[in-house]
Amino acid sequence: MGDADVVEISELPLAALKKAAAAAKKKKAKQAKITQVSSVRDGKNLSNSFSVFDRLYGWIGSIAISICERMKPHSSSSRCIKAAKKEAIVIDEDEDGENDGDLMIIDEKDFLKKNVKEEVNGHPTVKKLKAFKRLDVASDHSDHHYSKEKDCLQPPSKAWTKKIQEEWRILEKDLPDTIYVRVFETRMDLLRAVILGADGTPYHDGAFFFDVFFPADYPNSPPRVYYHSGGLRLNPNLYTNGYVCLSLLNTWQGNSNQRWRPGYSTMLQVLVSIQGLVLNAKPYFNEPGYEKSMGTASGEKSSYEYTEKTFLLSLKTMLYTVRRPPKNFEDLVVGHFFKHASYIMAACKAYGGGVRVGTLVENEAAKNVKGSKKCSASFLTKLPEHIDPLVKEFMKIGIEGCENYSCIKKDEGHEEKGSGSKITKRKRKSKS
Repeated sequence: MGDADVVEISELPLAALKKAAAAAKKKKAKQAKITQVSSVRDGKNLSNSFSVFDRLYGWIGSIAISICERMKPHSSSSRCIKAAKKEAIVIDEDEDGENDGDLMIIDEKDFLKKNVKEEVNGHPTVKKLKAFKRLDVASDHSDHHYSKEKDCLQPPSKAWTKKIQEEWRILEKDLPDTIYVRVFETRMDLLRAVILGADGTPYHDGAFFFDVFFPADYPNSPPRVYYHSGGLRLNPNLYTNGYVCLSLLNTWQGNSNQRWRPGYSTMLQVLVSIQGLVLNAKPYFNEPGYEKSMGTASGEKSSYEYTEKTFLLSLKTMLYTVRRPPKNFEDLVVGHFFKHASYIMAACKAYGGGVRVGTLVENEAAKNVKGSKKCSASFLTKLPEHIDPLVKEFMKIGIEGCENYSCIKKDEGHEEKGSGSKITKRKRKSKS
């Protein structure tokens, strides 16, 4: 499929974010019922007289700092500063998942506080994640897609071996902090990589795995790349059979500068291209010919519908990955989702409340989310179906408090016993 534009990312000043987050906590709400509240992260009890909008406002402002702390130089300062200023976010769904105008709000403070504290206190799962090297040598390649490739039976040439070792050095030196690689000393023709989805895209916080095979005539021929799709088509360039469509791999047409160039192209370029050109903010326009409709009303509408479907498939991919992590990446998978589960669930709640999918970090939420209808009815219906099984898997790997994000049956004035989640139901005026 066609290549899209690379998303440029700049360095993030943590001090600026903290300043913005502090300002967000102090900001006076414009609605009559909203009063100033303390940050949920500070662990202070909120008075029952405060509105739920107050609670969520303080919560959104405070999680910006935790989001920032996990983001390296691969996020712009402006998007995080905006995240610190977000307005209240609510969910709009009925028992059957229909967008019927009922607002359901859940207080996430217990879940967020617990997970942030565990990170600060050095939870063993987080420690393993921090110790996980960006590039390392592994021994077990039994589940690698190309493990039984016939070319491996031929003794490699010295030039080939030298080139592969050079690729390893490049990866070790220049891998971005959202890509992890494992190579195999006994099978130098194999490589496995995981790319973590970038903020500002429908792939955010996902973990996408690729198996790589270096043919005997490498680098005269490009590497062969297989995507672990789980049977899901979440991008025009990534097929359900694992086929990766990219000019750099010579699997899609392109000019000479876009295709594989022996002696110049590298494995690092392949991985970065997949991250920036394929797993981008608007994957719909990766489809050949569709880029002509970019910027038009019909094109952008179709693009956003595709983005919603993509996010749901990304959630399902997370589910499959947590259930069965690829070999040699078990600690990374568990640690990554343990660390980012709170933000993933918060994003789901935000999207269910009207925030455009894939833009929670990058753009400000609507000031009046109650009146916002930016997500389709189909998306709002299907979202809970994807959240619940993911929540169950998160709980299985030891992430406590996730039950607060399950689709709780809504009864007027009901408070879930034992979960610490307070539910408030408000009626939205339907448009005539």
